[in-house]
Amino acid sequence: MSGASGQLGRVIGRTARNLSLGIAVLLGVGPLTATAAPPVVAQSNQWEVRPVASGYQLTLHLDAPAPMRASLPLLEVDGAPLGVAKQSPDRKTLTLVSTDPAVLKARDVRLVWSGDLGKEAGKDRSIGPAGPTDADWLKARRGPLLPTDPGTLGKYKVDTAEYNLGDEAVYLPGLAHRSELRGKVYSPRGAVGPRPLVVFLHGRHEVCYGEPTHPSDNEKPWPCPPGMKPIPSYRGYDGPATALASNGYQVVSISANAINGWDSEAYDAGAQARAELILDHLALWRKWSTIGGAPFGTRFVGKINLQNVGLMGHSRGGEGVARAAVLNADRGGQYGIRAVLPLAPTDFARATVPGVAMSVVLPYCDGDVSDLQGQKFYDDTRYSVGGDTAPRSTVTVLGANHNFFNTEWTPGQSVAPSNDDWFGDEKASPCGAKYAGRLTAKQQQAVGTAYVAGFFRLQLGHETQFQAQFDGSDSRAASAGKAVVRVVSQAPLGSRRDLTHFDKALPTGAVGGKLSATVCAGVTAPTMRAPTPTCMETEDWGNAPHWGTAWFAARTPTTAVTKLKWTGTNGVVRVDVPAGKRDVRRFAALTFRAAPDPAGAPKTDLSVRVVDGHGRAAVVPVSAVSDALVRMPGNNEGGLPKNLLRTVRIPVPSLKGVDLRDVRAVELRTDRVASGSAYVSDLGFSSPGLGLSAPAVLLPKLSASSVTVKEGDKGTRTVDFWVRMSRPSIRPVSVYVETNGDLGESVGDIARRLVFKPGQVRQKVTVPITANTRDSYDLPFSLVLSAPRDGLLYESFGHGLVIDDDPTPTLTLGNLKATEKAGVVSFPVKLSAPSDKYVSFSGVLKDGTAVIRKDYRSVSDDGTGPADRTVEGSVEPGKTTGELLVKILDDKAKEPAETFTAVINQIDGAVLKLPKTLTATITDND
Repeated sequence: MSGASGQLGRVIGRTARNLSLGIAVLLGVGPLTATAAPPVVAQSNQWEVRPVASGYQLTLHLDAPAPMRASLPLLEVDGAPLGVAKQSPDRKTLTLVSTDPAVLKARDVRLVWSGDLGKEAGKDRSIGPAGPTDADWLKARRGPLLPTDPGTLGKYKVDTAEYNLGDEAVYLPGLAHRSELRGKVYSPRGAVGPRPLVVFLHGRHEVCYGEPTHPSDNEKPWPCPPGMKPIPSYRGYDGPATALASNGYQVVSISANAINGWDSEAYDAGAQARAELILDHLALWRKWSTIGGAPFGTRFVGKINLQNVGLMGHSRGGEGVARAAVLNADRGGQYGIRAVLPLAPTDFARATVPGVAMSVVLPYCDGDVSDLQGQKFYDDTRYSVGGDTAPRSTVTVLGANHNFFNTEWTPGQSVAPSNDDWFGDEKASPCGAKYAGRLTAKQQQAVGTAYVAGFFRLQLGHETQFQAQFDGSDSRAASAGKAVVRVVSQAPLGSRRDLTHFDKALPTGAVGGKLSATVCAGVTAPTMRAPTPTCMETEDWGNAPHWGTAWFAARTPTTAVTKLKWTGTNGVVRVDVPAGKRDVRRFAALTFRAAPDPAGAPKTDLSVRVVDGHGRAAVVPVSAVSDALVRMPGNNEGGLPKNLLRTVRIPVPSLKGVDLRDVRAVELRTDRVASGSAYVSDLGFSSPGLGLSAPAVLLPKLSASSVTVKEGDKGTRTVDFWVRMSRPSIRPVSVYVETNGDLGESVGDIARRLVFKPGQVRQKVTVPITANTRDSYDLPFSLVLSAPRDGLLYESFGHGLVIDDDPTPTLTLGNLKATEKAGVVSFPVKLSAPSDKYVSFSGVLKDGTAVIRKDYRSVSDDGTGPADRTVEGSVEPGKTTGELLVKILDDKAKEPAETFTAVINQIDGAVLKLPKTLTATITDND
């Protein structure tokens, strides 16, 4: 496994295990009790821990509402993220439940975000000096203008309409709630015949705005309570929608507020629900485009081509559209989803999107999904299926933030409150709002329009004038203005010839001179050691988009590349071209991905030497054709600079003096810089091409079973999950599996790669379950499938449940005898056996001959108001003795022994016949 699955991955994996707990069970906690809240067993001014039926409920109270972000909200306990928290409707309270008694000893609890993991707590962004290459990027190289601008309007007038079938019109199984069916339609007026359909899906944003009429009734996030209005996030993409519709495309932008309101309860943070919502809308359009129906009548009959569909998803919507493309293929490809554009997307589960054209847009100044985790969609998919003929790319937009692609998330344009998600010093490099390289909202929206419209016009309409926009040549749209954009492209299989992925050790003899070439993956903190070479040491995983871990698949290996390190000008890596593949005349360019090592100089260089069969060579410095070996802007603060592999593209016709019919080798040489280090990946010849994009219906589908098992009393038993394929394959199929969630001490830590041999359709994953005799909580967890090869993910989360089968211990309470001078004393409290649960009980104090506040009082009585007669007791996890405290008051009067009683009427975590009356006898000491 890679370094990311070593110690760092293990740390994240341990904390990430609270996901099934944080998303499935712990977030679904109902009222604590119908009579009284359980006692607080640990607390500070802003947080508290209470025992509840499924564990320990940790609650954090905020002074101001937390933002509703695409990243997962986590509660961090003493510096380690514990799990995903549920936000209250007003987002001032965050709650999760853990079965780990360690939360009782918490000292510090705070809100952190999954996209920001690794950032030093409290450190503001963009503070500090300018980065060493900031000036270079302010005058970055600019490619040629496209012959046609995809951002300009076309010949058609655009008609708009909206449909609203209700706030709870459809049930989404992946959400376990009902959702709205609402959308805005953009149509080319007068266009003849069926048009390609593009569906837009917004991301996770606030759901409602305004002031509720009855704030106390505001218990559910959706539908909006009286007095509040839905935030119309689906109306925020008028720019790209209008550009597409005016050029003959049908566009629908759909609302997903219900999912945003409820997805903290979904096991996968709502990806499946978003996919289901898209397919539900496509089902509506199948009806409206064939037989018609309300509210459009026959207006769209014959006007929509549902076999030529594109999906754009922003933020968590990006993960939603990726999942929708796969779910559509899983269900037989009923819709022709041929192009997917995740825009600033999340990727919590390391899914692949084979078969369909894909372009991932990565805003460099993303302050929400600040680790740019959507990069993994490209990395994981590019070789995931042999024979995949679809093209794919990443588009990195410098100076762009997360929110401003949507006008309804942009201050000054939105109807509801909104913000710039990148915060910090406004003038600081390179993402501050007033920094020269930062895009204004309108500039960013123009870039979004150009790349969204250009991508779908290329892939759905085969308008090849936009090919250069996505081939890595840095060609640009005039409407994108000053924006610096860098594209990495993988041409379709028929248009490329791969020489090496650089993800495995090079052959013996391929490396010479004072140069080492080491395969690496993942990151570590500087203080950690990993079992395999990692690519970076960093405290801030936001600067390592290729190598940071995914929250639901924390131990799935990340992208492997080769790190070159040299100390002389004679270093060489030679990649031989096999016989039969040496004629490269039909290809447009020699390409690879590269980036400088952040531990080295901010700028470095290599030469590329192409050698033919006669020994003649052409030499091209990387710096002459690309800025891939110039560190991206930033000063090692706040997740910057991003260490992203970028394109080195050498046009084949520029290789003068070489016989292009007989290319024998491609060499990377260190003759440009005396010492340095850099990453390289994906070397090959290619030409831009449309390829063939269609739902990958022929791939076998992979699913994980769900299991329930009793814990047992001694030793270790096992439970078997089954990972099944929908049909046999003629080639090996692989997938990574790992246990995930709050595994506690019972569930084994499993992470491995499964390989299905040809003809094999199921494999067993055995998970050890450690028994004990302590009463505990039932333990939910997950088996997560990720990063498949030559297969599709279908049911990628298997759900496990360990049923605690130990008897609930019996609580014994005794009478109390104490002298007046005893002060705070406890009734005898004994548990019949240790428990993993926090045992709590409570009742009322009643006078006998002893009088409250004269002879005794409750330990919770502060002396103000009426006497507090509450008495509360507990036994901590793992112990058999506990406390039930009262305070005896000393006086100077000589008097006979006096009594009072404690009547216990509530208990949780143990057996006690109620009510239980205890007698306390106070002996005079005067």
